[in-house]
Formats: sequence, C-alpha cells, structure tokens
Amino acid sequence: MSAQGLPVRLEALETLDAIDRYGSFAAAAASLYRVPSAISYTISQLETDLGLAVFDRSGHRAVLTPAGRLLLEEGRRILTASRELGAAAQRLADNWEPELRIALNGLIAPAELWPALADFHRAHPAIDVRIREEILGGTWEALIEDRVDLAIGVADPPTKTGIQRAPFKAVDFVFCCAPDHPLAGHTQPLADDALRIHRAVVVADSARTLTPRSAGLLDGQPRLTVASMHSKIDAIEQGLGVGHCPSGWVSERLHDGRLGACELAIPREPHPSYLLWKSTAGGRALKWFIDRLSIAR
Repeated sequence: MSAQGLPVRLEALETLDAIDRYGSFAAAAASLYRVPSAISYTISQLETDLGLAVFDRSGHRAVLTPAGRLLLEEGRRILTASRELGAAAQRLADNWEPELRIALNGLIAPAELWPALADFHRAHPAIDVRIREEILGGTWEALIEDRVDLAIGVADPPTKTGIQRAPFKAVDFVFCCAPDHPLAGHTQPLADDALRIHRAVVVADSARTLTPRSAGLLDGQPRLTVASMHSKIDAIEQGLGVGHCPSGWVSERLHDGRLGACELAIPREPHPSYLLWKSTAGGRALKWFIDRLSIAR
C-alpha cells in the first residue's frame, strides 16, 4: 500500500509552521522546546507519509518546495481552525454560548445598544452576536418561538410561564411632523380631532402568528403602514404623515430641523420596556447582557 494519502498530523503542521516563522530547523526546535533532531525527524516522516519533498535541500539552505509551500499555507488554516475549535469547546464547557441571538424592539434605536456591544466584543471577541429588529408583538414572539435568546425593549409583555423579565428603560415619545407640514404651524397644543384628519405613519407588527397590534393610532385616522421605525421616520420627514416617535430615534433630526415636534393636548406618557428571556436559558453571555442592560441590577 502506498504511503501517499495518509492524514497529516497536527504536530507536523506545527513544526512546518515554526520552521517558516523562525527561519531554521534549530530556531524552530528552540521555539517548540524540542531538539533539532526531533524537528528533522518530523519533517522526514511527513515527506515519507505524503510521498513528496517538502523541502528542497539541494542548496546551502533548505527551502520549501511548491508542494511544501502549499502544505504550509493550507496547514496554517487547519492549525487556526484547530485552536479555535479547542477554544470554542472550552468556552462551551465554561457555559459561554458560541452565539447570542437578540431581538431588538423597534422602540429602541440600535445605537442605544452599541456601547454594550462594544464592551462585550472587547471582552469576548470570539462570541458571535446576532441582532434582529422586531416590532410590537414580534419581539417577544421571536423569544417564545426560540428564534432568539434575549428580547430587548419589549413593551406590554404578556404574562407567560417560563419567561423572565427585568426592567430595561422607559421610552419617551415625541409627536413628529415634517417642518413644512400643516401641523407644524400650530402654536396651541393639538387635540385628537386636529390630529385625526392627518395621515399617521405606523410600523406594522412583525409577529408571524400572533394577532397584529398597533399603537398610537386614532379611530378613523388614515394611515401609511411601513415595515420599520427607520422607514416611519423617513416617511414623516418627507411629509407623508405624522406620528409618535421614540426620542432615541429622532433627537438628531429634531436638532437639525429635519423634523418638527408638535405639542399635544394629551401627551403620550413614557412607556416602560423590558428585557425578556426564558427561565431555562442560563448561558453566561445572556447573563452578561441582562446584568449590563437591566436598570434593576
């Protein structure tokens, strides 16, 4: 049976990598805390196993053959993957999830989450975080259907067995319109009758199976329905309608004059929001975010 096709051992790839990095067999031996003869034997055995020359020894100094160079480059990918696999297994053994999935309610501007994410990535660079934006009931529906591990900014969460909650933040609202919209010229607080004749821009509930909900819409008011908070604010800025917007989303546009704020006779009160997670979930990445984001901890 030919020796060709035998699997390459990680020890041989580590030896080849060390020779290339440190420039000689002797230097590689020192870096690996081995004697030079052991390095030579490992390379010789590698060449025997593969049935090819890894080094060209015809000159004053051994240099990699084209096959040896290919083996080195591909071998480094294998070494990296091997180290990452070992580290991932250790993290999992320490109860650190390989990935944390988050549903962010549309009431919360993503920028409000960036500082926490930056700190988490600095402390745990190998753990992936996946964020999806959801609206109204779609946020906690994603949690109960196991599409995410943590729901952030949920308003009016249902009472459901097996779901834990912690206070997140109160969401402040601004009733917005375009600077040239007819409502922008009013100097007195606006009553519902004055608002009802103007089209409202609303964001559709992203729930897939639950009954769709709406918020901030008056009876009989015409509407423009969009799919995200970002689209809602853009539509209001373009004069396509009016509506309540979370202050975290619109502060810059109000400051720059791209949006106008209307005073209402009955202002919308700040609305509490929550973090939600399943009682059975206990990973340390999830706990990190709960501890960081919950105002009660």
